[in-house]
Parts: sequence; structure tokens; C-alpha cells
Amino acid sequence: MRTSRARTAVLATGAYLVAIVFLLPYVEMIITAGRPKSELGERNYFPSHFTFSNFTSLWSAGGLGGNIGVSLEVAGGATLLALLVAVPAAYYTARHRFRGRTAFLLLVLATQMFQPAAMLVGLQREFTNFNLPSATVSLIIVNAGFNLAFAVWILNAFFSSIPVELEEAAQVDGLGRLGALFRITLPLAAPGIVTALIFTFITAWNEFLVALTLSLGSPAGNRPLTVAIDGYVGEYATDWGHLFAGGLVATVPVIVLFAIIERRVVTGLTAGAVK
Repeated sequence: MRTSRARTAVLATGAYLVAIVFLLPYVEMIITAGRPKSELGERNYFPSHFTFSNFTSLWSAGGLGGNIGVSLEVAGGATLLALLVAVPAAYYTARHRFRGRTAFLLLVLATQMFQPAAMLVGLQREFTNFNLPSATVSLIIVNAGFNLAFAVWILNAFFSSIPVELEEAAQVDGLGRLGALFRITLPLAAPGIVTALIFTFITAWNEFLVALTLSLGSPAGNRPLTVAIDGYVGEYATDWGHLFAGGLVATVPVIVLFAIIERRVVTGLTAGAVK
């Protein structure tokens, strides 16, 4: 009993230390975002008083609201497009054993290995030749393509774990194939769909390099949030207060969204592991 309690105490202490290490950057962000400009150069860790001017001026002078709207459009559109393509692709590959199935899945997985930075020049020229109406449309297509492989693979594993006999029983009771899919299979696959949704959304929300490249010619208010925050880093000076305040604003929605659907995410990740 004493050995077990000592081991538990050591593990708990180690876990708390690791958590503190990971939380310290966020604490530093909060402190610096609330630090007055006159105290940015001081060596004390905590400022003499906190100020909220860095947060309020983000919306008035910085116009960060428009950038958040663009990021929501990009992340939401990319997530919707990726799921519209991934759900039927994963369902078909899970339910049918056709020639070239393994090669198709491996080809989808291979697309996940390409780094966006290696394709930036080609992507820029391609979307310039297409003459798309805005950079937002280009970013939606690019982010959906980059996250499509993950969505197909995780949904394929989840559809494979759902017994096909459930669909056959529904068809015997009078439902067609599409009726069985929408009324039986998709509700059971909800955790996997939510997992693909949250990871696609977070990846598109946090993406920076492609967003910076494809939105170079766009007005400042029509750029994604990550690009707008990067604007506070100048060539000769850095606006630390607005930089950290903008980083907090960009972090909070993702944390809230992930906290809401955490249980479904864990269920989706472990789906198909045991048959």
C-alpha cells in the first residue's frame, strides 16, 4: 500500500510539473497582453497593474473582427468541403472490396506526406491562373485538400467498425441504401465525423504559411487571423501587447470548441482499434 501510494504521488507530481511547463506559455501570453506599454522593458515578471487597452484596441484600431470572420469562413468552408468528399469516399472503401482499393487508400495517405511549403509556388501560380474571386475561396480549397487524407482514413476505420448487418436489417425493414446510410450508419458514425471535423477545423484555423502566401494581395481586413496577428511583428519593432492579445483571441475559440466535443473526439480516435 505504501509503495502504491508513493508511486501515485510521484506520478501525480510529475503530471503536474508537465502541465505547468505546458501552461507557462499561456500564462506569459496573458501577462504580456495585460502589461502596459511603459512596462514592457522592465524585468519584473508581473506588471504593477494590468490594462485591457491591448484587447479593446484590437477591435477598434486593429479591425481584428474582420480577420476572425475570414478565418471562420476558411476553417468552416474547408471542414464542410472535406467532410462532403471524405464521408462518401470512406463509406465506399469501407463497404466494398474493389480492385485497387488498397492502392487508393495508400495514395490518399501519400498525399498527407507532402509539405505545404514545398508546393507554395505551384499553388500560388495555379490559383492565379484560375482567377478565383478571392483568396478565401483558394484557402478553403487548399485546406480541404490538405486535411482530406486524415478525414478519409479515420472515417474509413469508423465505418469498418460498424456491422454491415445493421444496414441489411434496415433495408429488410423497407429502407433503401441511402436511407440506411443516413438513418443508421451516419448517426452511429457521429463520433468519427466529429473527430474529423474538429481536427480539420483546428488545422485550417491555425494554418499560416499558405494563408500568408495566397492572401498577399488582399486588403488587411480580408486576411485570415493568423496573417493579421503576424502583422504586429514589424521589421524594426514588435507590438508585443497586441501580438499576445491577438494570440489569446485566436486561441480561446479553439480551446472552447475542443473542450465541448472532447469526449466524441476520444471515442472517434479509438474507433476501429478493436474488432
